[in-house]
Amino acid sequence: MRILLPAAIAIAAVAAPGAARDRNEVPAATPDGKPQSCVPITSLRESQVRNDRVIDFRISGDRYYRVTLPQSCPGLGAERRFAYSTSLSQLCSTDIITVLYQSPPMRGASCGLAEFQPVKIAKTK
Repeated sequence: MRILLPAAIAIAAVAAPGAARDRNEVPAATPDGKPQSCVPITSLRESQVRNDRVIDFRISGDRYYRVTLPQSCPGLGAERRFAYSTSLSQLCSTDIITVLYQSPPMRGASCGLAEFQPVKIAKTK
């Protein structure tokens, strides 16, 4: 299941069923530009939580920003959902995300983001 990112508050997507045998597998990615401190929220189309430390934000087609959190964010890889709040029109490396638990519905750990690295993600077979 994937959820689009609205402007002020977003809930991350759940990885597509069958996308990988190991749900915490992080696809290989090649840097494709300089890391960015902030990205416009309106450019973010979806997020894919890979594990407790890696989130890929799709911006268009097969263009992504990869964020590798500075520390593991407990529950993020299992739940694959998070929220954030910002008063700006950008999501920045200094912002905080909060894991959202589905059952029972509640908030989990809050964790800091990191720089947004433009990447090309390797195609999976």
